[in-house]
Amino acid sequence: MKERDKYLKIVEWSDEDKCYVGSVPGWIGKCCHGIDEMNVYKELCEIVDEWIDIYKKSCRVLPPPTNKKYSGKFVLRTGSDLHQALTIKALNAEESLNTFVVKVLKRVISG
Repeated sequence: MKERDKYLKIVEWSDEDKCYVGSVPGWIGKCCHGIDEMNVYKELCEIVDEWIDIYKKSCRVLPPPTNKKYSGKFVLRTGSDLHQALTIKALNAEESLNTFVVKVLKRVISG
């Protein structure tokens, strides 16, 4: 596995720019673009390799890996008022709090 494979690389279409744009979430913002998705991905990989070299040459610690297997669990601190409101909504929907929150999050993510 190459070191760059530890980092999630995103290539997505930008309606604003009318081209594909590449980034590495949490580390490298939008850094390359083009009309061919695969070429943008290749360029993004090269940019990640260059940044890894820069970090190593300057003895900087690389950011934590983002391309990993996720457990599907995380702790969410909401505050007591929001917790209560979500619980009431879940009860009214006859769902567990977890099921209700997952459905809401999926709706938000899918737009």
